[in-house]
Amino acid sequence: MIQDTLEKMRKMRLHGMHRLFKTIAEGTLPDELTPDELVGALVDNEWDDRHNRTIERGLKNARFRYKASIEALEFGIDRNVEKHAILRLAECTFIDKYENILITGSTGIGKSYIASALGHQACAAGYRVAYHNTAKLFARLKMAKADGSYLKEISKLEKQHLLILDDFGLQPLMLKAEPRSWRSSKTDMVSHPPSSHHRSPWALGMTSSANLPSQMLS
Repeated sequence: MIQDTLEKMRKMRLHGMHRLFKTIAEGTLPDELTPDELVGALVDNEWDDRHNRTIERGLKNARFRYKASIEALEFGIDRNVEKHAILRLAECTFIDKYENILITGSTGIGKSYIASALGHQACAAGYRVAYHNTAKLFARLKMAKADGSYLKEISKLEKQHLLILDDFGLQPLMLKAEPRSWRSSKTDMVSHPPSSHHRSPWALGMTSSANLPSQMLS
């Protein structure tokens, strides 16, 4: 009976329930659970398992440059990184508000690591994230326009809640956008300047402060 139940759980891909029920059947957990407690424990374990697998899949698809976390960030005076600002960003509310973030600073200060940490935090919160080197991304889009796969590439970007662009602003933006717009479940994304009826796509960019116009550093 127990083996039949475990096999059915496995075939239905209820991996969380399968692991917990197998543990209980082997007698490694207390068996004095009431029926409602047992069902609750099985459901909770399945929920946690699916949530964790969703996060793992999101991290894999994002292709971050670093395996980073907010907890591992250093906020020393010499780094000039404001802890409260980072912790506010780690709440990820700016994604729902469609706010863009530009991280600036000298080479080697850890801009890419900070962006990766914020990206990991967004994945943990359930957002879809993509991490790209700006030059490589634009080169791929340019090639996509030539081979006819441009709309497919744009569609991939469109599905993301958060787009992280590494080394943003190091090279001139030469890619010309077509005068069309497209709609996603999350935002209205437009290739022309957004009007009051459209939201611009959310992005997090990183660049060296030396490459920014002076008005952007004020």
